[in-house]
This record gives sequence, C-alpha cells and structure tokens, in this order.
Amino acid sequence: MCGISGIVGRMQTSVNRELLHAMNDAVAHRGPDGAGLFCENAIGLGHRRLSILDLSDASSQPMFLNDRYVMVYNGEIYNYLEIKEELVAAGFTFKTSGDSEVLLVAYHHWGADCLQRFNGMWSFAIYDREKQILFCARDRFGVKPFYYTEHNGSLYFGSEIKQLLAAGIKPVAEKEIVIDYLVLGLEEYDHRTFFKNIYRLLPGHKLVIDLNSGKRSIEKYYHLKISNQASGWDLETASFEYFNELQRSVKYRLRSDVRVGTCLSGGLDSSVIAALAARSYKHHSGESFNAITASSVDQQNDEVVYAKQVADASGLNWHITRPSSGDFMDSIDEVVKVQEEPFGSPSIFMQYFVMKEARRQGCPVLLDGQGGDETLLGYQRYYPAYLKSLSPVKKIQGLFNSSENSGLSIGRLLQSYFYFTNAGLRIRRQEQRSGFLKPECFEMMNRALITEIADASGSISDLQILEITKSQLPHLLRYEDKNSMRFSIETRLPFLDYKLVEMALSINNEYKIRNGYSKYILRTGAKGVVPDSILWRKNKIGFEAPSRVWLNDRGFMMEAIGKSALLNSMMKSMPDNSIDQTLLWRLYNLAKWEEVFDVKLN
Repeated sequence: MCGISGIVGRMQTSVNRELLHAMNDAVAHRGPDGAGLFCENAIGLGHRRLSILDLSDASSQPMFLNDRYVMVYNGEIYNYLEIKEELVAAGFTFKTSGDSEVLLVAYHHWGADCLQRFNGMWSFAIYDREKQILFCARDRFGVKPFYYTEHNGSLYFGSEIKQLLAAGIKPVAEKEIVIDYLVLGLEEYDHRTFFKNIYRLLPGHKLVIDLNSGKRSIEKYYHLKISNQASGWDLETASFEYFNELQRSVKYRLRSDVRVGTCLSGGLDSSVIAALAARSYKHHSGESFNAITASSVDQQNDEVVYAKQVADASGLNWHITRPSSGDFMDSIDEVVKVQEEPFGSPSIFMQYFVMKEARRQGCPVLLDGQGGDETLLGYQRYYPAYLKSLSPVKKIQGLFNSSENSGLSIGRLLQSYFYFTNAGLRIRRQEQRSGFLKPECFEMMNRALITEIADASGSISDLQILEITKSQLPHLLRYEDKNSMRFSIETRLPFLDYKLVEMALSINNEYKIRNGYSKYILRTGAKGVVPDSILWRKNKIGFEAPSRVWLNDRGFMMEAIGKSALLNSMMKSMPDNSIDQTLLWRLYNLAKWEEVFDVKLN
C-alpha cells in the first residue's frame, strides 16, 4: 500500500522534477518506508512506499522491467502467488517475492488483459518506453483512489487531491457537487470531485495516454457478472458456497509480511471477518489476532458489549479506543484535511480513531467488513425492494416478519417503502428541509440521480448494482482509504473480493432477506463461527458516532456556517438552530472544508 504521483507534460519538454517531488511528499503519510522518483523527458512518476509484501529494497518503486517498463503502484494483488506460478510456467523469472513485480510482468505478458486476472485492489501507472504510452488503471470497485487534472497543458495524477493542489491547481468549489451533497446527501457518484477541474478515475476503468500524439482515452474494463449457476442454488447450497468463498477471500487477505489485524465493531460483518481471520492467523503465525474497536461514549449506540463477545469467543488480542468530545473537537480540522472532501456524518471520526489506535498498536494491516451491507442487503432501504418483490399473498407476512426481525416497526417499514421508491416525495422532503437555500440551488440539484435511485429501489438487483457502482459504496471506500492511509494503515476488505461480490449478487434474493432477516446466507453459513447472539442480532447500529453527545452544543457549528462565504452565496437566510442534525452537519462540514482548503467560489 502506497502513494503514487505522476506528471505527463507536452512533448519536447522536460518534466519539473521539483514539482513532482512536492507532489510525492504531499502523501508521505501513505508511504513512510521509502520514496522514489523517475523523470524522463515529458514524463515523471513518483512513489511513496508502505512495505507490506517483500520488505526488501528489491521491491522499491518506481520499479523497472527489461529497461522498457517503469511502474508506480498502490495496492495489493492478493492472488499474486497463483499468477506468479502461471508466469513462471510461461518462462519468466522473478527477482522479488512480492506482488509488485508480478503485476509488472503480468502486464508485459498479457497487456491490458492482466486486469481480468487480478484479484485485489490497485491503482497504478505503467510507462512503456517502447510504445510510448502510459497505462493507468483502478481496481474494479475503486478501493484504491486515482485523481487527475489538466493544468497548463500537462496531466497530473496522484493518490490524493492534495497532490494536485500542490501542483498548482486552484481550490475552487464545484457548485453542482456541493449542492447535491448539501440538499440530497450525495457524494462521489460520478468522475467529478468537490474541487472544480479535479477528477477521479472511476472504479473499473483504465486510462491510456499516447505520449507521441497526446491522445488520452478512458475506458471501462469491468462489468459485474451474474452467474446462472449460483442463481439456481437452493438455500443450503447457497449458504455453503458463499461461506466457503468468504473463507477463501479472508485467507487471501491475510497474506502479508507484517502483522495483520481487524476492525471490530460488534456488528455481524466485522464479527464474522474477525472470527474467520483469527482461526487462520493463529494457525499460521502462532499469535493471537489483533482487533480494534471504537467504543461510543453514548450508551445508546455503543456496541462494545457485542465486540467483547466476539473477542472472547475467538481469543482476540482486543484493543479499545473511546474518543471523547474533546478528542472529536481537537481532530475536526485534521479529519477534514485527511478526507479532502465533505463527508456525510461524524461516524467517520470513529473510523479515524480506530486507524490511529491500530498504528499505535503496531498493526499496519487491518481487515474490515466494508461491502457486506451492499452485497447481502444489510440496509434498511433494501426492505422496500424486498417487499415489492413478494407476491400479494406473501407481502403481509413479509411485512410482519421484516418488522419482527429487522428492529424496524411496521410504520417505519411502510414509511421507508413509500419514501425510497418515490423520487418526487424524496425531492420535496429535501427541499422542505433546506428552505433557507436560494431557489437556484434546487434548480441545480441532481434530480435525475434521485429518480434513478427511486426506480432502482423497486428491484433488489438494480438497487444493489447502483449502490455498489455509484450511489453508496464509492464514498464509503473513500472514507476508508483516507482514514487508514493517514496513519499508514492498509485496510483489506474480504466482502469486496470480486468473485464473492458476483456470487452474492447472483444468489436468489430470497436467501439474502429471509423471514425478515437480512444477510440470511451469512448468518446461516457462520453458525458456530461467531456466537448466536451476534448472528441473530436485530438492532443494527452501524458504527455510529456519539453525535448526540459530540454535537450537543450547536454554537460552534452555527458560528462556522455564518462565516462561510461559500454557504452565504447559496443561502437566502441563516438556517434555524432547530434544523435536524444531519443537515446541520453537512452545512458545518462544508464550512470547515472551505476553511481548511481555502476554497474559493470561482
């Protein structure tokens, strides 16, 4: 896990090495174990290294092959050992024991088709001196970031936005993105960022630059595949096959030359990952598996009692961090700077403190349960699609079962049903909440995406694909990457193994929500692995921050909102102090983002 930097200038020019150095140093936190630069004519590549596989200098980057290729790479190819065997059989030899050289040789052997063989997370750039092209790619679901911009005729790219700001890009707000976040709560749904003229390479896409002609092309190389075989499985087979594939995914993500641990919230997903990893890790290393839990100071959403049950049952070396209101206040500017773009709620701070504790405990690799909700129907908003899929006869029983086993009242379920499937109702509700904004803000908001989400909410499969590719998972992965890499922590996500994701989406939806229980095949497959009190929990908390305590005094937020030139340009009046906490947080977060990055209006 690392940080990459790059400059592609005009032909017949020389790349600015000092500028590349500044871009590379801007992400020193992503790679404290080494740094390297490569400059040749109009191209420059930079790398910051976090050593995880093959700790020797032989795997340092930029990495060279046959005096033809130069690569900078951020990520992990988990099946690198299997790919290496194929390449050795094809006649290749290797100088290192890590995955970086495997990736580079695979590209030499298979070209762009190597992407189809990789199982992992990646963001990389390979310069082919012979063909004079730069080949860049981002992993299937966008676990690893890739930002780019064009400035003064040159293309700049990196792992974080701050690298592009270091290259001289003026921090100007992208107003449409700001409005969609503020009014609709949308983030990271297309290639644009909150910064004007700074873009992200979308998940599952590749970027190719021809250095001779200057031509650039961006193409999608990955599309989710549905398996007809998996869709025909019965419940017992589906549960067995899914859990076997999950165990394989966990084992892949334990491959490391440094200590591995896990995030443990006490919820179903993180608990199953912790329990599976602990078994395998203990068997191979002889050490107890490390787990980090963030405990809430608000008893209403503290899951530590559940995390303790898992820690005791699995013999985990368990560490707890319990951030106070003071810790929260002291870290606001830092977390805003780390995240680089506004975020949905203070829950991001809980994740931030988990990563901070992991670094303190000397555990540079953490597994996490991200992706379980999107692939196994773990969110409340999946119930409307589930109920809609039932026959009229089964709808009533499905409603009562869902209420009994989801922790949601019948009234809440019906409310969700009408709200999530009705774009007009949802838009009107948001407009009413944001009545202090100028009318032109509502004219600019992305009604089309809300309509797309509402339409998809009538179909479980459509909603899953939309959330995985656009409306949900991308911004969660951004939070994860930025928080973890701030402390030089590599996080690995077993539920987002692409083979596991495709299997989950292919399995009969009746096995994902059954008798009102979400994630049913995971609950049945993990029987005996984690305590039943965890498997059949009905109260989903979801890694919440103690917002009721941390944000009890609204004065500091209202003060920041009042000082914001960005917000004052969009508001016809100051919001009332009684506005709901979610909207208040968005306003405050935008004001702090503007302040920390000195964002201008144009």
